[in-house]
Amino acid sequence: MKWPARRTVVLIALTVAVSGCVGGPEDETPVTYPEPLIFSETPSGFADVPLVPSQAVLKMLSKETGRTIRAQVGTDYDAVINAMSAGTIDIGALSPFSYVRAKQQNPAIIPVAAQTTEKGGKPGYRAYGIVRTGSRIRNLADFRGRRICFVDDDSTSGYVYPSAALLEIGIRPLEDTVPIFKVDHEAVVNAVVADQCDAGFAYDTMVDRQMIERGQLQPGQVDIVWKSDLIPGAVIVISDSLPVDLRKQLTSTIREKANSDYLRANSFCHGECPISDANAYAYTEVDDSIYDSIRAVCQRIQHRNC
Repeated sequence: MKWPARRTVVLIALTVAVSGCVGGPEDETPVTYPEPLIFSETPSGFADVPLVPSQAVLKMLSKETGRTIRAQVGTDYDAVINAMSAGTIDIGALSPFSYVRAKQQNPAIIPVAAQTTEKGGKPGYRAYGIVRTGSRIRNLADFRGRRICFVDDDSTSGYVYPSAALLEIGIRPLEDTVPIFKVDHEAVVNAVVADQCDAGFAYDTMVDRQMIERGQLQPGQVDIVWKSDLIPGAVIVISDSLPVDLRKQLTSTIREKANSDYLRANSFCHGECPISDANAYAYTEVDDSIYDSIRAVCQRIQHRNC
């Protein structure tokens, strides 16, 4: 299988735009680890609001730990994965496949909790195959020979799972379609609506809610012609280089308090208060084994990073 050329050449572990420091009371906690703690996440949603949905969680973590946390934006998936693997990021929010890659490069990375869409639900989400309403494309078999929009080839729901589904019905995603790679899920949806692509793949809440709520997509503009199985949720990880007591504090705090109810009740955010750009409700405890299904799909499509 041929792989598309990377759009960005990353010459350093992480190219960043500083989103700002979330301040902690520096005089209350002895500094036993360099300040500030560095947080970053893989790109997934809206290009114009990077890291904004994560701010409530970061403010809460800063207050609970007494640490200053600096949020940084990676140029692409590879930048964040490589930086997390190299230990230059202390806390990371990774897409499922990005986590699998980072864990492969650095087995000591610690998975803490994964995004859960609804209270009491399982951590996970789905990939959608979408077309413009009225399109003659009605299922994946109709994708053959068409212009198909994917996200980055390291995107779990924007490439990895869709590729596995296409291969299962005998369609090679890069050879039997005209693949067009976009910077994120929002861009895929926009390209489908604008007839730049005949079909595309994006994660569920981007199509169902987020772009509609922002007025960027009108209800009924796209049809969903395919849904993936449940994909394990995006995961928060922490570096094993952090002091043991800080790792324990971060882990328990994320699992117990990184949810919309707690953040809203304690004035870290207001209204619906999603904890991520995927409109998730909470981060729920997980261990590494939940991502074995990602590894299996990766092997199935013979991804270069398996």
